[in-house]
Amino acid sequence: MMSRRFRVAVIGAGIGAAHVEGLRENAQGYELAVVCDLDPSRAASLAATMPGAAAETSYRAVLARSDVDLVDICTPPYLHVDAIEAALAAGKNVLCEKPLVGSLAQVERVMRAAEQANRTVVPVYQYRYGNGLARLRRLIDAGLTGRSLVASITTHWNRQADYYDVRWRGRKATELGGAVLGHVIHLHDLLTFAMGPVRRVFAKVATRVNPIETEDCAAVCLEMASGALVTSSVTLGAAEEVSKLRFCFTDLTAENPGVPPYRPAEGAWRFTARGARQQEDIEAALAGFVPHRESFAGLFEALHPALAGAAPWPLTLQDAWRSLELVSAIYYSSATNTAVELPLAADHPVREGWAPFLA
Repeated sequence: MMSRRFRVAVIGAGIGAAHVEGLRENAQGYELAVVCDLDPSRAASLAATMPGAAAETSYRAVLARSDVDLVDICTPPYLHVDAIEAALAAGKNVLCEKPLVGSLAQVERVMRAAEQANRTVVPVYQYRYGNGLARLRRLIDAGLTGRSLVASITTHWNRQADYYDVRWRGRKATELGGAVLGHVIHLHDLLTFAMGPVRRVFAKVATRVNPIETEDCAAVCLEMASGALVTSSVTLGAAEEVSKLRFCFTDLTAENPGVPPYRPAEGAWRFTARGARQQEDIEAALAGFVPHRESFAGLFEALHPALAGAAPWPLTLQDAWRSLELVSAIYYSSATNTAVELPLAADHPVREGWAPFLA
């Protein structure tokens, strides 16, 4: 039971619409206070979907409101860092879409600002709240998977010319990166959430599908800290959209067959016993699993007790750091044709930003 309703300002009515739906599914714990968008009609249209929500075009006016508990930033990536700092300076906790910012140096800058303001910044990784992934985590925690061996990630999506009619997409200065930063970043987060940190990266990125400034294809090879090996294939030029995850452990194989491409952590994942492990062991471990809300609804459900001071924050700036450190390593590896060791050294040139290393 959510004992308090927190008031949220959603900034940006694009992906912000999915956030509003997540709030609606948690209406006992949240109210939509205001939607802010530079397009007044978009702001008004989205605000009208929730009773009592206002529409606004001025971010400054939103931050001046005393009735906003959480600022939910859903703007284009290049606007994130300034919007986060402004919200912190106004005394607000912040939820921010991916990519959080445009460099590891900017993550450090946000960390300092959050500490000074005594407020929290939560990055958005809503795919973590899929019940398929949660079942895998349950098996890992129960010691039923054994050692991780290999994994494969397939992010084959379809982005045609009309997708880039939105003026900030496909441009280095505004989208900050391409398929590595804006598309496969979620599946890479699921990988590390399930298999732990990455130790070494070798990658190549390319622009082969559309005439844009950022990459739309990538081939990534990862060595995990555990020694497991991972391949990640990325394109925005597929005829059919697929988001496939397959994890091979010594005692079982886990995969997400037939799930919708934008809900890869959900659905009926398949867990197949191997070797001495019995299928009955897996079924018994999953028998008491209680499904929870998924995607943005799951994120807001997990966030509520932390906002109330009753639980740790479900996602932190350290999660954003690890995610963007991998992004940085992929871009640097591709640009220099070298393997990159993680964690990055304190003086590594890509920590200041991956922009100089984009394809």
